[in-house]
Amino acid sequence: MTEIFSMIITHTKASIEDIEHAWHGTVEDLLRRLHSHELVLECAVLMTCNRVEVYVVSPKGSRVLFDYAKKMGVPERIVEFNDHEESVLHLMRVACGLESMIVGEDQILGQVKELYYSARQAGVTGKVLDTAFEKAIHVGKRVRSETRINKGSVSIGSAAVDLAEDVLGTLEGKTVVIIGAGTMGTLVAHALAHKNVSAIYVANRTFERAEALAEELNGFAVRYGEMNKYIACSDVVISATSAPHAVITSEMLRQIMENRENRNRDLLLIDIATPRDIEEAASELPDVKLYNIDGLKELSDRNLQKRLQEVGIVEKIIGEEYELLQLQYKRQRADKIIATLYSQIQDLRIRERERAVNRLSAKHTLGDFERQVLDDLTHAITNKVLAEPTKTLRDAAAEEDLDFLETTAALFKLDMK
Repeated sequence: MTEIFSMIITHTKASIEDIEHAWHGTVEDLLRRLHSHELVLECAVLMTCNRVEVYVVSPKGSRVLFDYAKKMGVPERIVEFNDHEESVLHLMRVACGLESMIVGEDQILGQVKELYYSARQAGVTGKVLDTAFEKAIHVGKRVRSETRINKGSVSIGSAAVDLAEDVLGTLEGKTVVIIGAGTMGTLVAHALAHKNVSAIYVANRTFERAEALAEELNGFAVRYGEMNKYIACSDVVISATSAPHAVITSEMLRQIMENRENRNRDLLLIDIATPRDIEEAASELPDVKLYNIDGLKELSDRNLQKRLQEVGIVEKIIGEEYELLQLQYKRQRADKIIATLYSQIQDLRIRERERAVNRLSAKHTLGDFERQVLDDLTHAITNKVLAEPTKTLRDAAAEEDLDFLETTAALFKLDMK
């Protein structure tokens, strides 16, 4: 069987800049370029901000990918080339989140599915890659339902949102202000995206960055100097600026609380900036609850350790599923020969049945009943003759007796292309 080979460029060896330089166009461009190669039978590409992975089915996969990497100018120091077994196991680990920067993250499984479906829709995958990717997606779903590899927030941004949800009971219908549109503020915003909040306001010193982030979330950008009036009508404030000093003082908050329409309404403040954005004295104000990054770091570290404890279980599941995948591929080897053999014998059966019908029709008038009897007879003979060879071929595939399979194909002059 022609096998899978892969070329892997990920965050483990490459910088973000290295990965961006390895892209060379869209996924569609890469697929088209790869599939046009005379030695590539099937191909698929995974491209995210942390990885570029190329999978090909080819009789000369290593050479094809090595030449491709060289042509694209990809430095040897950042690329790994994998054979069939390594490629399939790596793909399953990717789908399970074991190869992600944050162990067990869920987004990668969706990306694997989306990029595989794109390749399949483009008509560049086939039986070999379809089997591998469908298995990887199945394993990714299985480990997330049978283990806790994706449970608990491990990024500070997600932990802040989880904390807000725990303190308030729910974020549905709540109003949230995010101060800071940098990396941390963006993580917070994305974690909030599916919480059904009533409104998200984004404040940032550079208004254009606030606008860009707010647009992603269907939120509202607010001028940095006007954030106090939005805080006054909010339920949650999550602050994540890079300012060297406090951006929210206790005095500011005292005035904000006095101007709130409902003065008995609690205001939850979560400060995830380093150094801190919110003065510690703010926690002494009535109806104000303040949490800072120290507690969130402890929470995320604990959750990460819990996820890491699940890795062994996930790897065991991957091992089980890989054995099933190997058996599936072995059966496919036999099934292809069997299907071709049955097709060839079926053509012969139909020709000989028609000959018999024509000879009998020359002497007797044949009705539908007689024709059906002849069809059933030839069909039964075909199935009984092929039953034992079919079992023998499948046993040979399970034992990886490739010589026997090739001999069978040669004996019956089967076209296996």
